[in-house]
Amino acid sequence: MHMTLIEAETLVESVFEANGVLSETARSVARALVHAEAAGQYGHGLRRVPAYIGQARSGKVDGKAKAVATRPRPAVLLVDAAFGYAYPAFDIAVAELPAIAREQGIALGAVHRSHHAGVMALTVERFAEQGLMALMFANAPASMAAWGGRKRLFGTNPIAFATPVAGEDPLVIDLALSTVAAGKIMAARQRGESIPEGWAFDANGKPTTDPHEAHKGLMAPSGGAKGAALALMVEVLSAGLTGSSFSYEASSFMDEKGPPPSVGQTLVVIDPSASAASAAERIAGLATEMASEEGVRLPGRRGQNARRAAIEQGLDVEDDVIAAIRALA
Repeated sequence: MHMTLIEAETLVESVFEANGVLSETARSVARALVHAEAAGQYGHGLRRVPAYIGQARSGKVDGKAKAVATRPRPAVLLVDAAFGYAYPAFDIAVAELPAIAREQGIALGAVHRSHHAGVMALTVERFAEQGLMALMFANAPASMAAWGGRKRLFGTNPIAFATPVAGEDPLVIDLALSTVAAGKIMAARQRGESIPEGWAFDANGKPTTDPHEAHKGLMAPSGGAKGAALALMVEVLSAGLTGSSFSYEASSFMDEKGPPPSVGQTLVVIDPSASAASAAERIAGLATEMASEEGVRLPGRRGQNARRAAIEQGLDVEDDVIAAIRALA
């Protein structure tokens, strides 16, 4: 089915409202999921709607929660997502952290009692569009083992970064510390497709191309021992620092079973003018040097171009995805 972004957002928002989610929360979640779809991140896009709605119906996510922010230190903003969806908490962070960063030079945003962070590129990019640099860390329900182990301990634990570039779109880096994001395996399960070798292991620790076996087993860390070590770092920064559930304590984002995941996200927002007035211009020079070599693609450009095209031309969404969403109303 072909639809505009506004039509897609209106449809998703109405389904969340029909299931008792506050209208402002429904709007925030719908925008995040539709823009993830527009960026080509289908595992974090419209295919998430049934799981999100199922969790609202079961009470695993509180659709009536209102995120609340406090400021215990001059450069620190604490945001309690209150067991609701993560996106309204991110909206608060995007609204309040820039002023703190400009005042202090740097700002820390700590989100707790939270949920699935989605495409974090879309969050950090919002700071870069305001002339600020941003780092983001998030933990997720356990799907990876410590290096040398077989017990689920760490999540895919994504990291994201964005920086302004003078005269250009921001540079944006967003990656999971597993070989791929868990959402890609979820999408393969829904489509009945196999997954490439190297993405995951089955419950016995053997490589698998079956997404159902991968769901029961382990995600492969990106870069082997290095990826597992970085997953530990993100675990500390996102869950340890915010007082949230560690990955091995968090329930799944994919089903309605168990208590709220209660994971954490941490944002570090920097005003580059505090240390180098010409930072954006200097970074533009670096970006130009990178792009001057044939075959080099600047990070973030693919998603930015896809979203720009979707805004102008609309989205093509699989009929089964739209039917599943409409059935939830």
